[in-house]
Amino acid sequence: MRRLLLADGLLSNPLFWVELFALSNVAFIGVDIVLAHAANDFAHGTEWIPVVFSAVATVVLLLAMILAGPLPAVPGSPGAGPIAPQAHVARWLGLVVGLGAIVVGVAGLIFHLRGDFFQEQSLRNLVYTAPFIAPLAYAGVGLVVLLDRMVAPRTMEWARWLLLLAAGGFLGNFVLSLADHAQNGFFYPTEWIGVVAGSIAAGFLIGGVIAPGSRPLLVMNSAIMVIQVVVGVMGFLLHLKGNLNAPGATIRDQFLFGAPIFAPLLFADLAGLGLLGLWAQYRSIEGRPSVEPVVS
Repeated sequence: MRRLLLADGLLSNPLFWVELFALSNVAFIGVDIVLAHAANDFAHGTEWIPVVFSAVATVVLLLAMILAGPLPAVPGSPGAGPIAPQAHVARWLGLVVGLGAIVVGVAGLIFHLRGDFFQEQSLRNLVYTAPFIAPLAYAGVGLVVLLDRMVAPRTMEWARWLLLLAAGGFLGNFVLSLADHAQNGFFYPTEWIGVVAGSIAAGFLIGGVIAPGSRPLLVMNSAIMVIQVVVGVMGFLLHLKGNLNAPGATIRDQFLFGAPIFAPLLFADLAGLGLLGLWAQYRSIEGRPSVEPVVS
């Protein structure tokens, strides 16, 4: 397998890693939602929808990779050869998954806000309702899947879209950290780290979208993404420590009703997407293609 990857140049293709990013996120979001919805024992039947979608979408994306290889084809992509029938099928499977993820994400946002906040639009109800923006993680991954099949990956345009999607994710992290930590009034000063980190990352990545040819900004963004990985790991450890020290009858209760254990790792996850976008941007600045032409 390693020889095959090296021979085809897959390991040096940002597109390959972005596809793995999308596939792993579609699968893992389902696991995270199982933990989140288990807190109320899946009181509403609709809470199973994203879990089922994640399972099905993961299988479909894997099937698409088996049909046409790990690099999705983009019609009209510069340097690409004619697209084989199985590649067309694989592309449409990916498009369906991408659109489905967006629908599930937006529907989840509406369902989460349909509680106390829609009955009485107050800041308190917005903070203490279900994490209203969390389902949009599906929409973000769906947009990544669509991007890989609609925009030529060897272009600066593709790199800029990746940075914009990563920036949107960090903006969501900013809102989540702010709303989640506001529930206990930011009792620990360290709870401000996620708020500040999310806003800084979003702002600088948007700068990278606006000024894609700036090498100093590219270097600065790369350093910020590395810091986001540290923030994510540190947040995970703090949440883990807090849950283990929290009162609860069982370990299960401590983690189900305590701090969301995997939430901080979203900083590291988005940093990975940001670094992939910066890598593609760098290759475009250098005048080299982000990936080799795909011939199916």
